[in-house]
Amino acid sequence: MNIFKVFENDIRKLLDELAAEGQIPAGLDTARLTVEPPREAAHGDLSTNAAMILAKPAGKPPRALAELLVAKLKTRPDVASAEIAGPGFVNLRLTTDVWRDRIRDVLTAGTAYGESTLGGKRPVNVEYVSANPTGPLHAAHGRGAVFGDALAALLEKAGYAVAREYYINDAGAQVDVLGRSTFLRYREALGEDIGEIPAGLYPGEYLKEVGQALAERDGSKWVGADEADWLPACRDFAIATIMEWIKEDLGVLGVRMDVYSSERALVKAGAVDTALKALEDRGLIYVGVLEPPKGKKPDDWEPRPQTLFKSTDFGDDVDRPLKKSDGSFTYFSNDIAYHYDKHRRGFDLQIDVWGADHGGYVKRMQAATTAITEGKASLDVKLCQLVHLMKNGEPVKMSKRAGTFVTLRDVIEEVGRDVVRFIMLTRRNDQTLDFDFAKVVEQSKDNPVFYVQYAHARCRSVLRHAATALPGADLSLAALAARANLARLDSEEEMALAKRMATWPRLVESAAEAHEPHRVAFYLYDLASDFHALWNKGRDDTSLRFLIDGDEEVTVARLALVSAVATVIASGLAVMGVEPVEEMRS
Repeated sequence: MNIFKVFENDIRKLLDELAAEGQIPAGLDTARLTVEPPREAAHGDLSTNAAMILAKPAGKPPRALAELLVAKLKTRPDVASAEIAGPGFVNLRLTTDVWRDRIRDVLTAGTAYGESTLGGKRPVNVEYVSANPTGPLHAAHGRGAVFGDALAALLEKAGYAVAREYYINDAGAQVDVLGRSTFLRYREALGEDIGEIPAGLYPGEYLKEVGQALAERDGSKWVGADEADWLPACRDFAIATIMEWIKEDLGVLGVRMDVYSSERALVKAGAVDTALKALEDRGLIYVGVLEPPKGKKPDDWEPRPQTLFKSTDFGDDVDRPLKKSDGSFTYFSNDIAYHYDKHRRGFDLQIDVWGADHGGYVKRMQAATTAITEGKASLDVKLCQLVHLMKNGEPVKMSKRAGTFVTLRDVIEEVGRDVVRFIMLTRRNDQTLDFDFAKVVEQSKDNPVFYVQYAHARCRSVLRHAATALPGADLSLAALAARANLARLDSEEEMALAKRMATWPRLVESAAEAHEPHRVAFYLYDLASDFHALWNKGRDDTSLRFLIDGDEEVTVARLALVSAVATVIASGLAVMGVEPVEEMRS
């Protein structure tokens, strides 16, 4: 149960009652009405802006409307107090039974606790990673992979029908460069001295593996052949090989994709022609000369007549070219076709996860998506900033195999999948992330992955000891939900945990709506902090310990609380794609 949503709906009903009584006009727009935790915990448990946003249309001063709401809210048996704060906010304190009942909700639902119908099974396409198939994934790709995967899981928990998609950029100049680089390594594998890698080709040693594999497959078939013959063969072989590496790396990271879409297949199927014709039919394409931009000139500006898309009609800064000087399509044209294809597949809610270097591309792509779908589809682009890899504060040297970067596989092998996934979500996606190999495995409060996992491990340790102390007792979630007398939970620290767990369903919905999975990591850290505070208090005050000799009733109640904490942590870690640990090892 999302207690905040329950009160939000109930306050709307109270407003209807006030309208029926003639106290306020009927039919007020309550779309902006919210119920959320107050900024200061000392102000209460819940706060609503109802009187503030409805005062003007209701024809009453905010505090006067707040007084009417407070009078009705005070009659509820689950409200301990209702007060007006500031210019008209209403703050509520709920009875302790409300928070105890949320513990029972957790035990009843298990790790499904927090699941929501918010999304209404609406289809949403989350496209992430989508690295060019020109080399192994690097650490920054890993951040986008984890972010996109966690966002997809979060949206699923909030009730959306999610498709995870990888867009293979296998058309254009970069894959021709890959083909030529592969041909060079292929010749090297056959014994030729290739000397220094020419400028403009990919130098990474990983291509030695590709060239060797091609030589083993085809022998000397391509030696002396025309480029027109060997280039497609080398290019296609390299793309297929590297995509297999990428899929393997994603598998090691725990990322699965539902769909792999090929740019080249899209172009070959005529999707670009179809998309541009749709824009042309709506009068959104013209031939013109762009004005010279002020300041730095963008890469796609040329002082010549061009085929342009009217992207400024949809919020972009300048109209955008659709064709190059040689008449071939720009990357932008291909991307328009791709997003149109997603729309035609039923995805009007589209989320793309891109690297920070694509920031200048966002407005035009959003403009194009709006235009090509006639406003039916929306595109949210989440940019993932850089990852700085360090060890004890010093930059990590580059991977020998990759040549210019540290591979994602290197990072996973160094610290483990779960650490990588958790740490990648400890900053907002639009903030630079420092990833220190030493600190992310440190056993301290400053390491969030350890701190959260330690809380779960402590919970499991308590339950293992309880199984020994109470032989034969059924300590399953269902049994605890049915048996525990939660009225025995009355300490400040126990109530803090209950209240924190009660906010998990709200957190799921708000984070899903904002497309911000990092909020899950922040929430879990706070929940872990609350649990560790209770644990530490019990070390000094024996009456607060979880297992109390001679008082099985309070012991069972506290075991219910501990089980609930472990369950909510596991629920949150599942969204992050992280396995909860049963015990910590030094």
